[in-house]
Amino acid sequence: MIDRLEKEVDMLERHLQVLKMVIESEPIGIVKMSNETGYPHHKVRYSLRVLEEENLIEPSSQGAITTERTQEFVDELDGKLDEIVSKLESMKIEEAAEIEN
Repeated sequence: MIDRLEKEVDMLERHLQVLKMVIESEPIGIVKMSNETGYPHHKVRYSLRVLEEENLIEPSSQGAITTERTQEFVDELDGKLDEIVSKLESMKIEEAAEIEN
């Protein structure tokens, strides 16, 4: 049950790392991103596709570049992540009564 969540978080982390690289180094290509992150080309390509579908980046002849939507997303990101962390914190089962067998 938790394994799927961990995989989703890992994928989100990769997508955000790729987005950060585009923001900092635009235009930037797949090969450079793969070399700098250590992610295989196909994983970088998938992250770029997801980011493009979200209108956060767009392709150019020189590599990926940001869009008008990118800054708005970045501005809202920390707040959304904080909400998710709070929700996950509230789901903890801490110091619950011992389960009797």
